[in-house]
Amino acid sequence: MRVFVGRHGRGVVGLLIATLVLLAAVAAPILVQDPVQTDFAAGLKPPGTPGHPLGTDQLGRDLLARVLYGARVALFIGLCCVLLTALVGGLLGLLAGFFEGWPGTVLMRIADVQLSFPFILLALTINAIVGLGLRNIIVSLSVAGWVVYARVVRGEVLSVKEREYVHAAQALGLGRARLLFRHILPNVAPSIVIVGSLQFAQFIVAEAAISFLGFGVQPPTPAWGSMLSESRDYLYVAWWLAAFPGAALALTALGINLVGDWLRDVLDPKFRV
Repeated sequence: MRVFVGRHGRGVVGLLIATLVLLAAVAAPILVQDPVQTDFAAGLKPPGTPGHPLGTDQLGRDLLARVLYGARVALFIGLCCVLLTALVGGLLGLLAGFFEGWPGTVLMRIADVQLSFPFILLALTINAIVGLGLRNIIVSLSVAGWVVYARVVRGEVLSVKEREYVHAAQALGLGRARLLFRHILPNVAPSIVIVGSLQFAQFIVAEAAISFLGFGVQPPTPAWGSMLSESRDYLYVAWWLAAFPGAALALTALGINLVGDWLRDVLDPKFRV
């Protein structure tokens, strides 16, 4: 056990952080009160106030409740975006690498053009076009993020399909669909998992940035980005309004990134010692 923890220390720390965030988000309805319930008489109460461990915001809403419910929003958006981008981008990359020709070339040129734009700027632009709201921010982040999977998976497929066992399966008359999904996909799946684990944190941070600018999750739904935006006018009188949502965002991104690095080390043979 000690050897495992020593060898995979970052992964263990990341898993602990990610697990705690997940458990807190799932148990939020049991642990805390309604995050949108206002009490103007209790506005801007400092941390440690009875009934409000992290204090209250300018409308008297419990900050702990809003932070925990914000975790639910962040994890939901991150998970939906990872699943959508992995499914669409992974499938397109799989087909582009296996069936070479002009369709794959066109797809990669589209990916190159999209990658020339900053991820946050592209997602923000798409979100401004499709509109505000939870569903639309998932769509905008997914449209901006699919290209990473497509390029990575296509490169892996181009390498895997030249291996001996693939040529042997082709010589035995194995159908294309069976060859693709039974022999090639399992060998590129670890790359998809690695990219997904690393992009999970990117999606969460991107959602917070877009919500901070007012184009993401709209009030009164608690979201870390919008909470940080609302706290700007109270930084000198109520530091906790920015400190706790910011810390929750940073810790969540750190934990998921550590898990992603650990999965890369475990699943990618190039990183094994």
